[in-house]
Amino acid sequence: MQGRHRPAERRSIQGRHRPAERPTGRPWHPGGVSGTSVPGRPRLATRRRPGLTPREEVLDAAGELFTTRGYAATSTRRIAEAVGMRQPSLYHHFRTKDDILEALLSGTVTAPLAIADALDPLPLTAPVRLYALCLADAGQLWTSPWNLGILYLLPEVRTERFARFHRQRDALRLRYRALSQAVLDALPPQGPGHYRPDPADDTVFRLTETLPNLRADGLGFPDQPRRIADLALHTLGWPGDPGGHHDEAQRALDGVALTPQHAS
Repeated sequence: MQGRHRPAERRSIQGRHRPAERPTGRPWHPGGVSGTSVPGRPRLATRRRPGLTPREEVLDAAGELFTTRGYAATSTRRIAEAVGMRQPSLYHHFRTKDDILEALLSGTVTAPLAIADALDPLPLTAPVRLYALCLADAGQLWTSPWNLGILYLLPEVRTERFARFHRQRDALRLRYRALSQAVLDALPPQGPGHYRPDPADDTVFRLTETLPNLRADGLGFPDQPRRIADLALHTLGWPGDPGGHHDEAQRALDGVALTPQHAS
């Protein structure tokens, strides 16, 4: 993408990236819905990571190490040290390093799926519904503490071990496809020769998933989630200013309890 400036602060190519302004409020937890902590051995140190439970602290530490040092180069011992616990204590929460990676990956897709479900009963038009999902999904990919979306590209993730994550990701992709079809069905009649996108191309879903690469390259804007949502409707051929749907979509997101923080 051309003409994009670098955010105010740039981190390492796969590391932490904070847009110029980051929303405050309800904390975002990298594993999705918080798990119940299991009593383990005493800590080596007082709590030093973000998170309401030791499990969430492990996920935060792993998210940092996987995205800055690399997955293969990170051991469970190193993760435990970053949290301030003994390595055996870590196994009370995750049996293997792959389990930690799966939890991080799943959290990036189960959160927007939960939002899509929460939006279902609301009386929203098709473009507002799609706009809201894009805004929320892009928001969590863009403003999460660590650039977890870049982990999708790990060769380890392409193995059968992560089939559950791929099923979850496919479910999110199909939600995008259905909402894109609904937007196309709501378009006013077009003249002969008018290009009509095919929802099966999953253009909007793949557009949203460009954000991890933008973060890794230090590109984009603080309001990049809104730009992605605008571009999604524009790509489908919705007439007028797509940004006109922003306020209604934002109100809908504010009204559902599972909304992650997102740029507005």
